[in-house]
Amino acid sequence: MADFRPAYETLILRRDRARLYVTLNRPEVKNALNPVLLGELKDVADILCDRQDIKAVILRGAGGTFCAGADLRNMESSIGAPPRPGEKDPIAINNREYGTFLEALGSLPQVVVAAVEGYAIAGGFGLVCVSDVAIVTEGCGFAMSETAIGIVPAQIAPFVAARIGVPQTRHLALTAARFKGAEAVRIGIGHYLVKDSAALDEKLEEVLKQIDRCAPLANALTKQVIMRVGTEPLSATLDFAADCFAQARRSPEAAEGLRAFAEKRPPRWAG
Repeated sequence: MADFRPAYETLILRRDRARLYVTLNRPEVKNALNPVLLGELKDVADILCDRQDIKAVILRGAGGTFCAGADLRNMESSIGAPPRPGEKDPIAINNREYGTFLEALGSLPQVVVAAVEGYAIAGGFGLVCVSDVAIVTEGCGFAMSETAIGIVPAQIAPFVAARIGVPQTRHLALTAARFKGAEAVRIGIGHYLVKDSAALDEKLEEVLKQIDRCAPLANALTKQVIMRVGTEPLSATLDFAADCFAQARRSPEAAEGLRAFAEKRPPRWAG
C-alpha cells in the first residue's frame, strides 16, 4: 500500500483515524495553484485511489483562504513558443492535465469534503465543484474569473456544469460574476452555509461524524453509481448499480452492518 511523503513543499497532510486533512499551503499567494502544488495534489490523489483505510478527505486552504485559482505569475511566464505544424499546442497539453486531476479527485473512493473560506476562484472554484460535500462561509468569495482576463475556464467548466447545470454555468462563466457564500449554497455549489471559520470547524466535525456512520466500501460503490448518471443509458447505469449492490452485499461490511443492526449497536467502522 503506497504511503504519502514525509513532507510536502506546498501541502500540509494530517491523518486522524480514517480522515485525511489536506491543506493547501501557499498562504502568501492565497494558495494559488502552481506546478509544484498541482504535482503534489496529483501525488496525493494517486495514493488515495488505493487507500481503503481512509474514508474522508478534507480539502482546506492555509491562512483563511481556500484557493484563489492559478498563479497568474507562472501563467504569464509559461506561454512558450507556438507549436509546429501538426503538433499539439503544449499549452493545451498542460491545461488538460488539470482536468485529468479534477476528474481523479472527484472520482476518489473517499468522501471529499471542501471546507471553503476566503476565496474560491477559477481553478479553486473547480476544486469545490468536484467535492462531495462543500461547507462555505458567508464571506467567502466565488467566481469563474477566467474570461475577465482573456482566458477560458476550459477544464473547470464541465465540472461546474455537472454541479449546477449548464444555464447557471453559462451565466457565471460569461459574466465572471463574483458572489458570496449564500449564493453559492443557493445555486448548489455549497451544501452548508456557516458564519465564520469557527462555525466552519464545528460544521465540518458534524459532517465528518455523519460520514463515520457510513461503510467505506458502500460509500465508494455508491459514489460510482451516482457519477455514472447521465453519462450512459439508464439501463446500463441500473445494471452497473445492481453489480455494485451484489459486491457490497457479499462484503464483510454488509455482514457487520446487518449484524450490528440486529444487535442494536454501532458497526465497527463507525468508531
